[in-house]
Amino acid sequence: MVAGRARILSKPRYAVYYAPATESALWRFGCSVLGYDALTGEDIPFAVPPGCDRATWPALTEEPRRYGFHATLKAPFELADGRSEEQLRAFARNYAAGLEGVALAGLSVTALGSFIALTPSEPSDALQRLAFALVQAFEPFRAPLAQADRARRLKSPLTPAQHAYLEAYGYPYVGDAFRFHMTLTGALPADRMAGVRQGLETAYAEAFPAGPVGLDRFALFKQEGRAGRFRLLDSYPFG
Repeated sequence: MVAGRARILSKPRYAVYYAPATESALWRFGCSVLGYDALTGEDIPFAVPPGCDRATWPALTEEPRRYGFHATLKAPFELADGRSEEQLRAFARNYAAGLEGVALAGLSVTALGSFIALTPSEPSDALQRLAFALVQAFEPFRAPLAQADRARRLKSPLTPAQHAYLEAYGYPYVGDAFRFHMTLTGALPADRMAGVRQGLETAYAEAFPAGPVGLDRFALFKQEGRAGRFRLLDSYPFG
């Protein structure tokens, strides 16, 4: 049992994320908030939002820093038997070539439960369709969910539809349960939420002009083992 658990923890995982172009202002903003650049795999100086405590900011962003700045499209998965990283990357490149971009009205700094993220300013049916199509398209590359991972997911209260998604796709928050978000903090104490949100709103407005945001690519990220951080493997522009 211990050996089996160790093998699971040491296996690489992959994820299909939205990550903006690495030369963009949005990428620079997200990386600097988290203090981590998933392209280089290196820590970078924090851009602590106005009014926030520099001493505690690293702790407040520790959890999302493990994953890098992104929005989840297909949640982390191990490769199915018989599938290789080279096959995954080739499929991603070919699949992206047939996709069209999605224009969002903008992104807003939003409190989602106990954490803060960037979310679309307005709903987008096109984004929902794109996200679910990606989940389904990459499904042949996903190994069945490990029992420990399944048990962890089942600790959260799930609707019948979310439970069905978990069984079908290894992740409950897809399809009509999907909500696009680019996480900026971990769980925050209730008394810190308003101040941190205000600081991030100010920082985002200064770093990124208001207006439409185009989703014109997806990216493959890789985690070498569960203890490590995710790295950006490659980005795949649409069309």
